[in-house]
Amino acid sequence: MPEGDVKSELRRRHRAERDLFTANLSVGEKALSFSHLPSPLARLCRPGTVVAGYVAKGSEADPARLLAAAEALGCTIALPHVTSKVAPMRFLRWQTDTPLEEGPFGLFQPSADADEVNPDIVLAPLVAFDTRLMRLGQGAGHYDRALSMLENAAAVGIAWSVQETDILPTDAWDVPLDAVLTERSWISR
Repeated sequence: MPEGDVKSELRRRHRAERDLFTANLSVGEKALSFSHLPSPLARLCRPGTVVAGYVAKGSEADPARLLAAAEALGCTIALPHVTSKVAPMRFLRWQTDTPLEEGPFGLFQPSADADEVNPDIVLAPLVAFDTRLMRLGQGAGHYDRALSMLENAAAVGIAWSVQETDILPTDAWDVPLDAVLTERSWISR
């Protein structure tokens, strides 16, 4: 099977596992998941630090409360702004009480005229991650391209524990994460 087909099949399988996992979480488990900044991440969240997150879709792990906690610590919050599959993703300043616009792929994002910022910390969504902290994303390469340009930013995957796998196929342009936060643990290199 060609590598592109392997990754597509892995995405399909991991999304289905994630959907099933989140459907079976109790109300209490959902309430506790990603409800506070773990200490390794909180230590990085000083006033003025730019923390980029995302608006979760479907069964993705939701970083909304992590972003609110970072904002309460004086961090500047940013969200990705996407215009197409091939155009570079930008990170735009956002306050957690500011309305969002619907963008391509059903993403919710800040208005295109919001200030562009360079994140110090990027909370990244993912479909799967492996023991090397390699990330399998949606397939458009937006995060890999963005992270390759943000050399000094800490890249933290936000995921459910069920999304961990042994080894993912990688390409030369895939950028490893610095850490992954799941509902159960903080995993770092």
